[in-house]
Amino acid sequence: MIIARLHGRLGNQMFQYATARALALRRDLPVAIDARTALHRGEGVLTRVFDLPLAEPEELPPAREAAPLRYAMWRYLRRPPVLRRERGLGYNPEIENWGDGSYLHGYWQSERYFHDSRAALRADFTFPAFSDAQNAEMAARIGAATAISLHVRRGDYVALKAHVLCDQSYYDTALARILEGVSGTPTVFVFSDDPGWARDNLQLPCDKVIVDHNGPERDFEDMRLMSLCNHHVIANSSFSWWAAWLNPSPQKRVAAPARWFGEPGMHNPDILPEGWMRIE
Repeated sequence: MIIARLHGRLGNQMFQYATARALALRRDLPVAIDARTALHRGEGVLTRVFDLPLAEPEELPPAREAAPLRYAMWRYLRRPPVLRRERGLGYNPEIENWGDGSYLHGYWQSERYFHDSRAALRADFTFPAFSDAQNAEMAARIGAATAISLHVRRGDYVALKAHVLCDQSYYDTALARILEGVSGTPTVFVFSDDPGWARDNLQLPCDKVIVDHNGPERDFEDMRLMSLCNHHVIANSSFSWWAAWLNPSPQKRVAAPARWFGEPGMHNPDILPEGWMRIE
């Protein structure tokens, strides 16, 4: 069995599951999720959206939060399942040597970890049926348009230095690159954790629709709606990364910031899939 330790929010957890799932498929092994840390931190769990397997208690190592001494002994003695920690931010080729009994702990933010399992992951990441008319109607509106999703991530990025804020200059350049390959009259559907700021400050050359009816508890509905768009301008956010990735169209155009992190020395050269446009 391959076990994925979940932490962070929805987009981060999708990377963690995807990497474990792909490794399990290559080894012909089952995969399971350890949700204890995410639950302890109040971060929510991937299984609130997707039907994915949770590990049984007897399959898991001691919980760091509940039994720190037993957890330390487990790590020191390298008891199964064996801890496999991410080293650095880019793709770690050591993963190809790992097998049964691996417990993956990291962010694993690169498609290189799971590029050979795309079909299985898109099936695993199937959204539930719409439960409300408002999102179903917005999906129909997106389907009837030449739709470009545009994600504005502010929230914690305003205060934290780990990530940079994508500014108006970035969105101008990214959208211009998208429009180079788009015919007709597109509509930009804007998704943001600060929709008021996007409405008041974001200047765009196309018709703009602010999608602001889903709150934090229904964030996956925004991801679903974004994935239904034809093309994507993403922020430096795993949330919009996955929205763009879940669009299976080979004709999609995706623009993304080349600079993902704000802290000096933090750089992931493998975070953007081949074919996505890097905007400096």
